[in-house]
Amino acid sequence: MFQKEVAVQTRGEGEVVDMTAEVAGAIMESGLVSGLANVFVGGSTAAVTTIEYEPGVLEDLARTLDLIAPREGEYAHDRAWGDGNGRSHVRAALVGPSLSVPFRNGRLLLGTWQQVVLLELDVRKNRSRTVVVTVTT
Repeated sequence: MFQKEVAVQTRGEGEVVDMTAEVAGAIMESGLVSGLANVFVGGSTAAVTTIEYEPGVLEDLARTLDLIAPREGEYAHDRAWGDGNGRSHVRAALVGPSLSVPFRNGRLLLGTWQQVVLLELDVRKNRSRTVVVTVTT
């Protein structure tokens, strides 16, 4: 097993960070040839998934998340804490904090147009996120 932490600075809600190169780099550093790469982000207002990292799909994702957990919605979390990020918590819970991707011959087995991404969902700006990549056989 090999584990690496990757520090990511985000600029706020809606930012999508392509983490594919970092995950591939962790596999290379591990020296393992085949297995699973698990990608996990700590925190309850960010998420990890795969997507085609192109403007149209990213816009579609943002619009869909806004339909599911609207900005103007009323959230019990906001009433309790007053921080205005209730929707951020809901969106992160729906997408999830982790993802496992198989690899073979040292290469991620992603589809042609598929990238591993971090979704910043918090309304606060300039967040420091730690993404943990665990590589196992």
